[in-house]
Amino acid sequence: MAFPNVREFAARLALDPGVTTAVDARGNPAIMSEGGLRRLWETSELSANEFADEAASFFGLARASLQEMMAAQPLVQQFSRRFLREMAVFPYQPSEGAPMLALADPTDRASVQAACIVFGADPALKVASFEDIATVLDQRLGDEEPAGVGAVANAAVHDDDIDNLRDLASGAPVVRAVNDMFETAVELRASDIHIEPGRNALAIRMRIDGLLRSVATPAGIPPAAVISRIKILAGLNIAERRLPQDGGARVRAARSEVDIRVAIMPTQHGESAVIRLLPRDRSLLSIDKLGFLPDDQSKLRRMLALPHGMIIVTGPTGSGKTTTLATVLSLLNEPTRKILTIEDPVEYEIPGVSQSQTKSAIGLTFATALRSFVRQDPDVIMVGEIRDAETAHVAIHAALTGHLVLTTLHTETAAAAVPRLLDLGVEAFLLRSTLRAVIAQRLVRQLCDRCKSSRPLTHGDLEADPRYAAVGLSVGDVIFEPGGCERCGQVGYRGRIGVFEVLEMSEEVRALIEEQSDWESIDKVAIRNGMTTMIEDGLAKCLSGMTSAAEILRVTTVR
Repeated sequence: MAFPNVREFAARLALDPGVTTAVDARGNPAIMSEGGLRRLWETSELSANEFADEAASFFGLARASLQEMMAAQPLVQQFSRRFLREMAVFPYQPSEGAPMLALADPTDRASVQAACIVFGADPALKVASFEDIATVLDQRLGDEEPAGVGAVANAAVHDDDIDNLRDLASGAPVVRAVNDMFETAVELRASDIHIEPGRNALAIRMRIDGLLRSVATPAGIPPAAVISRIKILAGLNIAERRLPQDGGARVRAARSEVDIRVAIMPTQHGESAVIRLLPRDRSLLSIDKLGFLPDDQSKLRRMLALPHGMIIVTGPTGSGKTTTLATVLSLLNEPTRKILTIEDPVEYEIPGVSQSQTKSAIGLTFATALRSFVRQDPDVIMVGEIRDAETAHVAIHAALTGHLVLTTLHTETAAAAVPRLLDLGVEAFLLRSTLRAVIAQRLVRQLCDRCKSSRPLTHGDLEADPRYAAVGLSVGDVIFEPGGCERCGQVGYRGRIGVFEVLEMSEEVRALIEEQSDWESIDKVAIRNGMTTMIEDGLAKCLSGMTSAAEILRVTTVR
C-alpha cells in the first residue's frame, strides 16, 4: 500500500493496530507505537527512504541521510548494540552542534528517554530510514569486540572436559557473541551462516543474496565454545564430536523470531556448523513481484484455474522454488478450498492452510503424508519435494484422482522434469494425463537502485567480453552494471529476483512423453511453440535494468 501524501500516511497510521493515540502530561494528543511504524512500512509499497520522508514530514522532523550519519562521529559506546539494532536508532555527534539521535520510528519515546539519560540533555532528533540505520550500525558496530571476551580468551578447553565446555558455552561472553552473530545475519538478510574451524582460527561466512560473504569473527572466544553454544540451542549432544548431527531451534534476533536449522559436521580441525535461517515474520510475495514475464504469468494463472493435475517447479537447491510455491498457494488460498502441505521444513506459515513437516525419525515422510492427505478430502496438495519413486507414484495418483498437486523437483531445465519422472518409474501414460506445467527457475541478484549505472554496448565490449553476445545482447543495447555504495555493502547488488521458463503441456509435448523422448527433443518443441527460456527471460531483465549479464550467465546455461 503506497501513501502518495502525508494526509494518507496519517490516515493509515491511525488505522494501524500497532499505533495508539493518547494524551501526554500537557494534555496534548500523542502517538505511541510498539513496532507500529515498522509494520506499517513493511505492509506499504514505499521504499525505505520514501517511507522515512513521509514520517519526517508527518512528525515535523528533519531527515538524516546515510551520508550524514556515516560522516559523523558515532556515540554508540554507552548504548547496548542490541538496543540500537532492535530500536533502530543511531546516536551521533555532527561536526557542529549538539549530539543527535537518528531514529526510524519517531513515536519511540523509550529510545528518546534513554538518549536523554546518556547525554544528560534532550538530543536533537532526526528521522532516518530503517535500512540506512541498519547499514550504519552494521558499519559502526561490526568491528566492536564483545565486552568481557578477554576473560575467556585464555580459558583452556580440553576434549574430555565436557562440563567445562558446557559452562563456557553458557557463559555471558559466548552467549552474547552467538546472539550478536544471529542479529548480524538478520540485519544483513542472510539465508545461511557457515561456521568453519581452521588450524588457528574460526571463519564465519554468511550467504547473502545467494553468495557467501565473510563477517567479523568473535575475538578471543574458542571455536569449540561457539559450536557448543549452537549445539545447546539446537538440542544436540554436546559430547558427540565424531558424528554429524542435525537439529533445530527458535531464536529471537533483531526484534523478530527466527527458526534455525542446524547441521553439524566433524572436520579436520574441529566441528563445522551450517545454520539455515527461516524468519517467521517474513511475508509472502505477490505473484507480480516474483519476476514472471506477462506471458508466463498468464500461463501460470491459467494452469492454476484447472481443477486437478500436477504443476512442478524445478531448479537446484536455493533457487527459490519454495517461495514460488508458497506464493502460488496464497493465490489458491480461499475459504472454498481445502489446502494441505507436507514440507521439510515449513518455511512460510500461511493462515488458512494446513501445513505439516516431515519427521523421518518416526516414519512421517512425503509419501506417507501424501497417502494420509487423500483421505482428508483436500482440493490442493503441496508436496515439498519429489525425492524418490514412492513419492512420485503417490503424487501422480493423487493428481489423477481429482486433486491439484504442486511439487518441486531437482532438474536443470523445465523439459528435463519429464525424463526425470520417467526414470523414477512413473508410467508415461499417467504422466501424460496428469502433468499440466513445469516451471524452471533460478535466482539472480538485483542491481542496487542507488548505485547502478547504464551505458550502450560497443563493438569493443562484445569483443572484450563474450558474455554479452552469449545472452543475446548486441551493439547499441543499453546495459546496466553494478557500482557499489554503503546501502549494498559495496557489492552493487541488493535483493534477488527470479528468472523463469514455463513449459506448458501441449499435444506435441504429450506425444513426446508417450514416446519417452529425451529432454532436448521436448525442449526444442516447447521453444518452437513459444516457450521463453530462462536465458531469454534473463535478457529481458538485463535490458530493463533489474540485473546484469554476468548475473544471468552465473546461474543459467546458454542452449
